Amino acid sequence: MIDRGIFRDTLNAHNIKTPQSKLALSVADALIHAHEIGYPVMIRSGFSLGGLGSSKINDEVELKEKVAIALAGAPQVLIEEYLTGWKEFEYEIVRDSAGNALTICNMENLDPMGVHTGESIVIAPAQTLNDSEHQLLRNVALQCAEIFNIIGECNIQFSVNPHDGDYRVIEMNPRLSRSSALASKATGYPLAFVAAKICLGYKLYELNNQVTKKTSAFFEPALDYVVVKIPRWDTHKLQLAERTIGTEMKSVGEAMGIGRSFPEALQKAIQMLNIGASGLYDYPWVIPDIKHEIEFATDRRIFALFNWFLAGGDIDEAYALARIDYWFLTQIKQIADYANYLATQELTADNLLTAKQYGFSDVTLAKIKHTSEANIRQLRLKHNIKPQVKQIDTLAGEFEAQTNYLYTTYHGSTHDILPSTDNLCIIGSGPYSIGSSVEFDWCTVNLARQFRQHGREVIIINSNPETVSTDYDESNRLYFEPLTLERVMDILDFEQVAGVCVSVGGQAANNLALPLFNAHYPILGTSPQDIDMAENREKFSRLLNQHNIDQPRWVKAKDIHEVRNFIAEVGLPVLIRPSYVLSGSAMKVVFNEQMLEDYLKEAFLISKDHPVVISEFIENAKELEIDGVAYQGKIIIHSISEHVENAGIHSGDATIIFPPERLYLKTVLKSKEIADKVVAGLNISGPFNMQFIAKHNELKVIECNVRASRSFPFISKVTGHDYIAITAMVLLNKPPQQTYNTLDTKFIGVKSPVFSYNRFKGSDPVAHVEMSSTGEVACIGHDILETFYLSWLATGVKLNGKRILISVHDRFKDKLLPVIGALCAKGWSFIATEGTHDFLVNNGIQSRCVFKVSEKIEPNIARAIAERQADLIINLPYDSFSATTDKDGFAIRRLAIDHHIPLITNFQLVEMLLESLVLYYDNQNVEVKSYKEFLANR
Repeated sequence: MIDRGIFRDTLNAHNIKTPQSKLALSVADALIHAHEIGYPVMIRSGFSLGGLGSSKINDEVELKEKVAIALAGAPQVLIEEYLTGWKEFEYEIVRDSAGNALTICNMENLDPMGVHTGESIVIAPAQTLNDSEHQLLRNVALQCAEIFNIIGECNIQFSVNPHDGDYRVIEMNPRLSRSSALASKATGYPLAFVAAKICLGYKLYELNNQVTKKTSAFFEPALDYVVVKIPRWDTHKLQLAERTIGTEMKSVGEAMGIGRSFPEALQKAIQMLNIGASGLYDYPWVIPDIKHEIEFATDRRIFALFNWFLAGGDIDEAYALARIDYWFLTQIKQIADYANYLATQELTADNLLTAKQYGFSDVTLAKIKHTSEANIRQLRLKHNIKPQVKQIDTLAGEFEAQTNYLYTTYHGSTHDILPSTDNLCIIGSGPYSIGSSVEFDWCTVNLARQFRQHGREVIIINSNPETVSTDYDESNRLYFEPLTLERVMDILDFEQVAGVCVSVGGQAANNLALPLFNAHYPILGTSPQDIDMAENREKFSRLLNQHNIDQPRWVKAKDIHEVRNFIAEVGLPVLIRPSYVLSGSAMKVVFNEQMLEDYLKEAFLISKDHPVVISEFIENAKELEIDGVAYQGKIIIHSISEHVENAGIHSGDATIIFPPERLYLKTVLKSKEIADKVVAGLNISGPFNMQFIAKHNELKVIECNVRASRSFPFISKVTGHDYIAITAMVLLNKPPQQTYNTLDTKFIGVKSPVFSYNRFKGSDPVAHVEMSSTGEVACIGHDILETFYLSWLATGVKLNGKRILISVHDRFKDKLLPVIGALCAKGWSFIATEGTHDFLVNNGIQSRCVFKVSEKIEPNIARAIAERQADLIINLPYDSFSATTDKDGFAIRRLAIDHHIPLITNFQLVEMLLESLVLYYDNQNVEVKSYKEFLANR
């Protein structure tokens, strides 16, 4: 199943249909096989996740390029017939050692073949299969599980011809997967739990149904609701990245909407994405070519389809372009038609209820009717139009359910449960995205566990099927719902909670603090008015000035003249934060006059209603941050960590060291002194994070986030102090009667970002002020260079030899010379572009010269990278802000990523990595201990 050739041959031997395909181990093999099958073809990499290396191929030129890249990261590829326009389905199977097997869930992709299931909108249960087609696929799925003797769980993907029901088995994953998590949350059937029990020898009929508490786990769930999963993409945050979606996964997260109709579930899922859209109607960005994006799928295809129908577009033409089943197109068209209808009608009890059943949010209705969200809510409540709370019971009401797994719907007349009293509600963080990932889920789950240990019952509201916080046994009640003001208020009105926590769910939860407070809901911890003081730049700036705390100079500019005047005062570079996203870039460093001119070309977007915040940008400065927990304005515990990279790299993309190793003691003490003043000024009770710029022992405050930060799990693990456990005590007004010293910890922790540049084709792999990492890893040790080296390796890079390809700007050459000389003495060899080569040779370091890509002369750097003549590539542009204007540098970086060769593009990282390679690459005594052993020896 991992070896695609063996998988195909095994199924064919059992007369199970698979696509026509041939296995290739080289580009030459692939060319022969593609000619035999006929273009277009699909290539699929073996031994890979998320469709990495797979692609639709239209001709020989594209085949040569894509197969070479795929084989750089996998030992084999499958050349397969391309099933144009076929639909895609997936079945989740559990099977025990006695051969008892069940199909737990079937799911259908909205997009036809050619879009990875992780990239497509997915619907459960499948909507467009007739009964005979479903039974055929179900039987084949069970047969596949039998053939491969699955013990536990697996999933099987099918393509189905929409015209005659013919099928092909595409692939099978003999393990729990991302789809398994989705299926578990969609059905309420705990696949991981059951699979683990099966692997321990239990039979399905010996396990209890965790929902009914009466029946066994040997049953197939029945759903009386619809689930819609939508991926969360962040391609706009990576410079030059392609927005098209296809056979390789680019999504960094997903949201799942539950409703009693497809339109209701679909629009709920869109609200859950946290992209500024409260439904299909109000997507906040312009789609330049709607017809093109319907035909060639991007992350905006669903919005393009809706706008097509909103403008009166033809459904047959939409089908011809997208090959999306008519059933889905009809549903989307009905939503658009009803939006047009509402625009011409006065809202009544009847059409308002129908609009809610179509999934229209109060925000969307307010935009259609040119009124406020508050007015729509008031009208809705006047007509007693409220969502009903329903249980995910797995058996469609056939047996009485004991579950606390809940959703809301407007297709109902009664609640399945009674309201609770005195519960504490925790608002989660929504889908994983660039900027919000599993760290906030760790905080949410940990806080829920701490509250329950203190004897309190907990409600969690979240919308992410991938998280532990949406496991229904982590709380007393779980609402799988959007993190919108409308829905949170609906739930709080029903539940009558004793307190709401907004401080552990990242920015999504924090943004609800003040609106909920103004609506008179009880907020735990820091007052929302003080949270607003920290969030509002003008208010926070006044607070810093009142306490004589330095900050970078800034101004809120409402026109071009104010921009020019500020730059004349502080000089370039400056950091510009638009009041809303410009072309997908929320922050931009303007480093020179040309960049300023390019920015001001869009100056018509700057206005009184849409000002921009411009701050001075301080070069060659260090960045540090403080994470902590306070009670009534006094810090109980705090930790100071430093960034390896200089200021200008987003803290989420920075390599972080704790405790700080290269900060002056005066800087450390001064940062704590400033933090004490800010925490007192904001009267913080709960978690917080502060960020500073340090240069020449002078500190400037960048910001203070009055919530848990993404560093909380990391800091808690290195210090041995659970920051969320302390937070729980503070929120319950039971603060610990001690303060903690974290500076004298005996260990060093290094947290490194993980990037997905290999999946975001065309993106420039240089970190900026805009966060682009999609994950992180950390290692703990005693020596800074050793721990840094292990953390870098933990990101997944593979350093297979001692050959470095190096191309750096003149400003870095002298600084790197000593460590390059040390590596040369230890047997490392170097390949360099002409300028760097001459510098190395002139300083006694042997190097092999290669020409730049644009020079098209051999020996060329493109061939050197494609043939993997280097084990590590170092490319340092003058600065990260003008990197994309250096076409040769960009070509080097992109080739490195596409051929899976480790790449470093930041000077401070290069310096530290090369120092660690001098000491530890040849050292077989690098100490690696398990976290369990680390805790035992703390």
